Amino acid sequence: MVASAGYEDRVLTDKEVREVCQRAFAKLGLAGKRVLVLLPDATRTAPVPLFFRLLCEQLVPTVKQLDFIIALGTHHAMSDDAIDKLVGMSATERKARYPRVAIFNHTWDDPDTLEQIGTIGADEIASLSNNLMREEVAVTINKRIFDYDQLMIVGPVFPHEVVGFSGGNKYFFPGISGPDVLNFTHWLGAVITNPVVIGTKDTPIRRVIDHAASMIPVPRLCLSLVVSEKGLHGLFIGAPEEAFSAAADLSSKIHIVYVKKPFGKVLSMAPEMYDDLWVGGKCMYKLEPVVADGGELIIYAPHITEVSYTHGRFLDEIGYHTRDYFLKQMDKFSHIPRAVLAHSSHVKGIGTYKGGVERPRINVILATGIPEERCRKINLGYRDPRTIDPHEWETREDESILCVPDAGEILYRLA
Repeated sequence: MVASAGYEDRVLTDKEVREVCQRAFAKLGLAGKRVLVLLPDATRTAPVPLFFRLLCEQLVPTVKQLDFIIALGTHHAMSDDAIDKLVGMSATERKARYPRVAIFNHTWDDPDTLEQIGTIGADEIASLSNNLMREEVAVTINKRIFDYDQLMIVGPVFPHEVVGFSGGNKYFFPGISGPDVLNFTHWLGAVITNPVVIGTKDTPIRRVIDHAASMIPVPRLCLSLVVSEKGLHGLFIGAPEEAFSAAADLSSKIHIVYVKKPFGKVLSMAPEMYDDLWVGGKCMYKLEPVVADGGELIIYAPHITEVSYTHGRFLDEIGYHTRDYFLKQMDKFSHIPRAVLAHSSHVKGIGTYKGGVERPRINVILATGIPEERCRKINLGYRDPRTIDPHEWETREDESILCVPDAGEILYRLA
């Protein structure tokens, strides 16, 4: 580890953050180098404005070039106004203070912006995936990375449905990768299932991602953040694998809540930063483990009016189903990106598919701005959000009811 500071019981001050970064950068010898920083988009809670200002202040005077790229994965591109909001500045202020600092959106679906850096062979995939998969995977990445001498990740670590914990090399794959690794890793996580993967540090998916990242020919550094509603608890700076591991250890103490019994009804309230169900599904993933068999989970998000701005046409076609529904008829869905199949099965939750009959373990209901007809079409339940009073749910809370405001980042598990 180049530098670090982390506390379970308190948050870091801006002064402490600045000092940790100064120690780290002093050891790296970045003077005269071109640096590209990978940032999360607005669907992750992180003090991006603090780190944008801090990195610009500490690096711009000495490096040859400092730019940023938003690790979108397949999320839709951010507008100029949204980017300015992300880094905490007006357009005028940003241009006046940092005129040479560029910020790019990743374009995962534009082949002209991608370059293949290697291939993970079928035998290697079998080994990394514990023999769940055996196929060759092309490793492609945004070719902007070749314009720089140092790559730097700045991103938070939370329990994650696909890979176990977010952060680390996940900012490369799928953050700024092409569709091959993206689709493969998402489907591998779905096959293992969310309740097994989420909140687990060492997973087959993480091993595939780390292996792909080892092919990147540009030096990598990671600033792994552990954030709660109170502020920044931890900052770990080092190689992505090392910084991620330390951050995941702290995240497991801060971002996981243990309960004694499952709940028959769960109201999972989506924050405004989730603007479609593609990201709002996190309100399901983090709470699925504590919903009782046959129980219901309501995603309450009146502000969400779209299933997926990027993949909505596919989800309207296939709907939401359990993993087994897809596994037992994969030929029927061969034209659908496997990341979409993964999202579908994660939102629907685990269940069975036998004799042509699908039986989800729990009932997932949307109380959103998505019309009832569309909810039924995509095989999810519907409830008019106007019939729900969150305050009433909070006051009704007992052993069978759970209401979770600002859901999506804290994982609930059975003790």
